[in-house]
Amino acid sequence: MTDIFISSDNILSPIGLNTAVNFERLKQDNSGIKKQENKEMSEQPFYAALFENDFSENGLPDIFTRFEKLLVASVEDAFSKTNVKATDKKTVLIISTTKGNISLLETEILSDELNKRISLNTSAKLVADHFGFVNQPIIISNACISGMLAILTGMRLIQSGQYDHAVVTGADLISKFVLSGFQSFQAVSPSVCKPFDAARDGINLGEGAGTVVLTSNKEYSSGIKVSGGSVSNDANHISGPSRTGEELNIAIGKAMKMAQVTSGDIGFISAHGTATLFNDEMEAKAINLAGLQSAPVNSLKGYYGHTLGAAGLIESIISIQSLKENTIMPTPGFESMGVTQPVNVSTTVIQTPLQHCLKTASGFGGCNAALVFSKQQNQQ
Repeated sequence: MTDIFISSDNILSPIGLNTAVNFERLKQDNSGIKKQENKEMSEQPFYAALFENDFSENGLPDIFTRFEKLLVASVEDAFSKTNVKATDKKTVLIISTTKGNISLLETEILSDELNKRISLNTSAKLVADHFGFVNQPIIISNACISGMLAILTGMRLIQSGQYDHAVVTGADLISKFVLSGFQSFQAVSPSVCKPFDAARDGINLGEGAGTVVLTSNKEYSSGIKVSGGSVSNDANHISGPSRTGEELNIAIGKAMKMAQVTSGDIGFISAHGTATLFNDEMEAKAINLAGLQSAPVNSLKGYYGHTLGAAGLIESIISIQSLKENTIMPTPGFESMGVTQPVNVSTTVIQTPLQHCLKTASGFGGCNAALVFSKQQNQQ
């Protein structure tokens, strides 16, 4: 089977505008989550990781929305560090998001023109045309696994022989529409979130973008490959995850089988870790079913908040950087075990030799995803 290499990447978040800065600030325990007092979004204060300054100083015309400018800025940085070209007929653009331009409903008059403008197809075409992609872009919007599913889709398209390279990018911004939806579930924490903790009481939301350039060309590789991946579905409830973790375990098992690794090979797990009662419990059960209860586990939601369609990308990129630097990140907010099954939650920055890691995610509708990232054989 064709190896899929990571050629370059970018994280654009309230913490920093590229991967290197983000990783360094995480090692210094810097979080983007702050108390927000924005009456246009919520009558009550809330905690979230939001951009304080405009990230879009890239000379784009006004026709581009903040969402599209965020995508463009992230892709531009990733392109600056790879030889993969948008104009190559064997390169495909894949865009991941959950909400896209939905915030336009709050500021514009409803019309047929607005319906077209909000369409993800419109955003995808603008971004693709800006870079000169010759192939029609692909859109992935499958709740909170969107970013990971986009990476998996890119991997499969390259392995099918249809493309040699995939530029996988994703972004989401927080608006009143988005925040009020999670508030209606009573899922938003009144303080900084606490993944896997006994006192966890909900999520924080976050803004951000991530881009990963995938390639089958080993010469373009940065030293890490996507060695396995899979998705599954609970078919349990529209907003509540499985009560057993069996379905996420199925995705984990298939991803590890594809990567040809065992539980003992996994150096750490980057969990979804939303800090809701049901998600963290389900993930803990799945981790135990997979025989991974001894592997260090982290959740980055205490740094970035839940960045929705960008979460799988941002957290995968931090995992990739962790492999490169043999560094496992901690789980901010965690103090005491709050799940019924044992998991080895990382609480400090850990320096240790690493070869493989597992990334997981789950989302509304019962969707689950698992990816295994590995160093190339000659990388230490």
